[in-house]
Amino acid sequence: MWNFALAFVALFVAVDILGVIPLYLSLTGGLSVDERRRLPRQSTLTATAVGLGFLLVGDAVFRVLGISVADFQVAGGILLLVLSIHDLLSSGRSAPAAVSTVGAVPIGTPLIVGPAALATLALLVQSYGYSVTLLALAANMALGFLVLSHADKVGRIFGVAGSEVIAKVASLLLAAFGVSLVRRGLVEFLKSYP
Repeated sequence: MWNFALAFVALFVAVDILGVIPLYLSLTGGLSVDERRRLPRQSTLTATAVGLGFLLVGDAVFRVLGISVADFQVAGGILLLVLSIHDLLSSGRSAPAAVSTVGAVPIGTPLIVGPAALATLALLVQSYGYSVTLLALAANMALGFLVLSHADKVGRIFGVAGSEVIAKVASLLLAAFGVSLVRRGLVEFLKSYP
């Protein structure tokens, strides 16, 4: 039970579902109520599938392609940075080009299950095994579904202007997190060479 608690908390911090709320509201601001109702399920199912897929084949794919965790951190960090810059420079809420996939990309991945969560999953498997890691993933995704299902209530509490401010600050934090991932990946890369 203690191992599950440790794994759950580690993955909860990596997923940062509460930090996803402002970006979620920003990305879904131009969508209809019906479209927004479908997104929590699509987002968490996508995130769960990516997490499970990574647990099943991630290590083998990395080995075959010669990709290290550091490489993955750099690539994921750059992707998060680009998404954040786009959001920071946009002049308000607009519906994404592909309404049918916004729950999958970018919300399901890389926002919910991105490089930090995938790297955490890899470390949790090494520390606690597959059973505990799978339970921690399932619990975090269930919590994520509940949080995203009630994201509109959070938006109503803060109002349009407050939500915009929160979304821009969250984008700035996500950009900083992206830079942090790139930096950590580069540090690990440089450590591997004498």
